[in-house]
Amino acid sequence: MQLSGIRLAGKADSWYEGDPDVLSPQLDRFLGDVPASLNDASLPISGAKVIIAPHAGYSYSGPCAAWAYKCLDLSKAKRIFLLGPSHTYYLRGCALTKFAQYATPFGNLTVDESIVQKLRDTGKFQDMPTYNDVEEHSLEMHLPYLYKRIAQTFTTARERYPTLVPILIGDNNGSEEKAFGALLAPYLQDPDNVFVVSSDFCHWGDRFSYTKYAPGSDVDNLTSLTYKTRRPTSPPIHESIKLLDQLAIDAIASGRHDDFISNLKKTKNTVCGRHPIGVTMAALEVLAQDTTDADADKYKFKFVQYQRSSLVEVSSDSSVSYASAYAIV
Repeated sequence: MQLSGIRLAGKADSWYEGDPDVLSPQLDRFLGDVPASLNDASLPISGAKVIIAPHAGYSYSGPCAAWAYKCLDLSKAKRIFLLGPSHTYYLRGCALTKFAQYATPFGNLTVDESIVQKLRDTGKFQDMPTYNDVEEHSLEMHLPYLYKRIAQTFTTARERYPTLVPILIGDNNGSEEKAFGALLAPYLQDPDNVFVVSSDFCHWGDRFSYTKYAPGSDVDNLTSLTYKTRRPTSPPIHESIKLLDQLAIDAIASGRHDDFISNLKKTKNTVCGRHPIGVTMAALEVLAQDTTDADADKYKFKFVQYQRSSLVEVSSDSSVSYASAYAIV
């Protein structure tokens, strides 16, 4: 199947600034607010070929996403795998784009037709419906950041800009995530490739059908708050949300895919990119099988930032959490 057409930037001017002259300094500001080094390592972090970054409107998640993007090492990248969840239709399995290019306000990113076809030839992938591809913000919200960081890395060599491999990861169970992780592991191991994993964290509030609360910070005694619930203070709701997210973050940072699955089963935390994270963790686990002590810092996510859209105090409030992480491969 030959890829064709340009996926337009459908969220420009609504989820982020569509004018490149406005967007560029905004992203520069977000990236500039991130320290130049973390834990005595200068940014970008050498070998940090995998990141988790949020995908909400830039006014909410842009500053958090900048931490992941400033860590991302694109110096050897020839292609970028972009893994996101499906928000616009129910998907079981995984799906590939039919577009040849993805537009950004700064210019177009070219889809890697050869790699997309190799994945399609496995028989394990569906095609994204065109409408849903265009409307999927979990993919689009990363494109301006990617273009910005690519342009910063390959300053005078536009012909060296990496190609893009967009993949929607659907509602798969743990064993299915492991299977897709094993399929993608050779691509993750390839030094020419980087992976961007798209996910927000806890979506809390009635509008998300998730109001879990840990009274006394006891996550073994979770309850659901209602509009009749008084304002809880031990802990405040936003601290309970933070605790739930920290449990998910700790499970991801463990490098054990099963731990993450178990955490979500226990807390039901509404991590919207849980399946892209799960598939990537499964792929990293495959690569970590022959890990030596010298590789202790490889193949596991390290979280560098956590933020929330608001600090919830009463049950009628809502918030979305954002986190940024990187992994060295």
